[in-house]
Amino acid sequence: MSGARLAMPAAAPGAIRWITRAGEPELDTGMSFGLLALAAGGQFADASPEERAIVLLSGEVELQWPGERAIARRDSLFDERPVVLHVPSGSAITIVARSGAELAWIATANERPFAPMLFEPDALLESEWRGEGRVDEAALREVRTVFDDRNRPESNLVLGEVVNLPGRWSSWPPHHHPQPEIYHYRFDRPEGYGHAELGDELLRVGHGDTVKILDGRDHPQVAAPGATMWYLWFIRHLPGSRYTVPEFTAAHRWTMAPGASAWTPRERSRPPR
Repeated sequence: MSGARLAMPAAAPGAIRWITRAGEPELDTGMSFGLLALAAGGQFADASPEERAIVLLSGEVELQWPGERAIARRDSLFDERPVVLHVPSGSAITIVARSGAELAWIATANERPFAPMLFEPDALLESEWRGEGRVDEAALREVRTVFDDRNRPESNLVLGEVVNLPGRWSSWPPHHHPQPEIYHYRFDRPEGYGHAELGDELLRVGHGDTVKILDGRDHPQVAAPGATMWYLWFIRHLPGSRYTVPEFTAAHRWTMAPGASAWTPRERSRPPR
């Protein structure tokens, strides 16, 4: 097995609930990923020797890093673009919750120095709707790239979000890359779910699930009808092989062509009552 679905751990307010850690004996992505929940008035400080990206998922917080501080708030993963604090190894940060808040915590080894940066909703690398005007917009989704080699070449990470519309596909056409990746899912409805492909393996994913993507496997996604699926995605660069663009599987590249269309019925008759 070269991928895995991981459930969201039980709440542990004020501490990071680790879902996966770098250096695990099996299916190691080289990245640590966890969730931090804070009650109003709670705070969390960290100066670990890793590169870290902290993504605000909900609530209002004060973010403090060397010489800087900022107030950030997020009420909706689906309607609002992300706020991400990105800091180098050893950089001291403090998070003070002004309301109940939840944050995603991503870390990986990186000895290169770089300046800490707060990515706010209007400062993302890009936010775009992909799949418009192709195959009946069956893969229409919003892709929010926070940073990659274009704006953070010193980083060992690439990070972004996808809003996958109900009944539609994302990470499409099927594509792959040698660099390890992690997806973390949330849904707008508690019963919402989707399917994640890892090559020929099919995983059902629900609210709070996390999937590791390894060994260069194709990984398209689809959301069930009526379920809006949001997922956080992040990739680790490999030594001598930094992520730039994925390789799309040849059999499905035609769906990328402008105006690509699929068969539709000439007439749509109503079924008998």
